[in-house]
Amino acid sequence: MTEKPRAADPGATGSAPGGSATAGQAAGEEPRVVIRDKRKIRKTGESTTTATDAAADAPAEGLVEEAEVVVDEIEAEAEVSGPPVVDSPAEPTKEAAPAGAPLGAELESLRAELDERTRDLQRVSAEYANYRKRVDRDRSLVQEQATGSVLAALLPILDDLDRAREHGDLVGPFGTVAEQLTTALGKFGLTAFGEQGDPFDPTRHEAVAHQTSADVTEPTCVQVMRRGYQLGERLLRPALVAVADPE
Repeated sequence: MTEKPRAADPGATGSAPGGSATAGQAAGEEPRVVIRDKRKIRKTGESTTTATDAAADAPAEGLVEEAEVVVDEIEAEAEVSGPPVVDSPAEPTKEAAPAGAPLGAELESLRAELDERTRDLQRVSAEYANYRKRVDRDRSLVQEQATGSVLAALLPILDDLDRAREHGDLVGPFGTVAEQLTTALGKFGLTAFGEQGDPFDPTRHEAVAHQTSADVTEPTCVQVMRRGYQLGERLLRPALVAVADPE
């Protein structure tokens, strides 16, 4: 049994891809994608083409056209593309310095800056320490001056109490008040000096009378007219005394 080609199908004859491919090659065109029809022919010569096969032919033709377009684009890219271009490595310039030189210079700069900041910190710390000492000293001095001013204003009252004590008037409640006042002022650092028989000290005694005596071997306070007072190491008032020198 022999098979003969289907000649009565005009659709198949018009879209035979084999014939179009041969004609394209003869015309000098580039080869295209060929799709072969492998459908069988019955004995009666009738085509086995059905409505389903006819519907399937339409997408096949579309695929052929799309394949042809893809092949054309690939070939066009192949023609345009040339030999690969390789970038040559950049040549080092003669002016470029070694990598270690900038790093060393930067390190030296950082060290110098660190030393400068350290000296600044030490100087500021020393200045602050001196400032604190000066403030503390000034505060103590101001406090001592204020206390001295108040105590100096009370010294005449203490002189009156001393004269009353010499005359024996500090008795009873008045004597008790005088003792309490003297004790309270002593808590602020007020101390009295100047007693008969003390060696004469020109820095603490003020001589208002002068005489000679065979009973002394050095200048001595033989009489105290008014006692002196000092606040700590600070002299509030010198003592008024009579001084006797040896003969």
